[in-house]
Amino acid sequence: MHRKLCRLDGLACDNGSKSRHPRYGRPQDILAEPLLAITSHPPGPVTTPPRIMTATGDENHAEPSWPNPRLSRSVDSNGAGLRYSSFIPHGSRYFIDTEFTDFSRCQLISLAIVGENGDEFYGERTDFDRSLCSDFVRTTVLPQLGQIDRRAMPFAQLREALRQWINGIPGQSGPVLCYDYETDLNLCRFLLGGPLPRGWRLENIAARRDLARRTSYLARHGGAHHALHDARANAYACGD
Repeated sequence: MHRKLCRLDGLACDNGSKSRHPRYGRPQDILAEPLLAITSHPPGPVTTPPRIMTATGDENHAEPSWPNPRLSRSVDSNGAGLRYSSFIPHGSRYFIDTEFTDFSRCQLISLAIVGENGDEFYGERTDFDRSLCSDFVRTTVLPQLGQIDRRAMPFAQLREALRQWINGIPGQSGPVLCYDYETDLNLCRFLLGGPLPRGWRLENIAARRDLARRTSYLARHGGAHHALHDARANAYACGD
């Protein structure tokens, strides 16, 4: 039933555990071993066929998506050894969060990536279809848009901005994109129009965040359900 509700066709949502998504109350995918790294360029051929994001009106959100990344105990996106994420050097992690219209008709609204080193990306899409928004998104997410100057733009411009920013991070530095919900990861890939650049690794942080630290951050700074504030809160929740 949950896979039918999520028109990302199982790419972004998986009712494989009892955890529930904090924003929408729907079940979310929690990896059995969330500290393992997973590859953005899976080694070898992909054995499962690519699945397609459901079209709901225009080409901006109806392009092909990608199979779920493979779990790996020892392989990163370049085939180099990587054992556990606890060995990742400080400053290599980047925390992602997105806002989107709804599970059943999913369009990207905003995306943020916050680095441990202080680098940040944030952008809002101006040409999403507001009629697709859930009641929650209309009352909680949309009123928070427009807080940051010059960060609202059409989809095509947002894509180029993200590509330029993420390509400016050297792959040889071992960057790790940290996510707590797979919809965020797949919407990032979708916005990029492909996988992350070579050298990037992925880490599911859903089970390793300190929720008390995350709550305290949002209590001090506010902004829950704003992509940039939520990404900053996750970075703080995973800090030392």
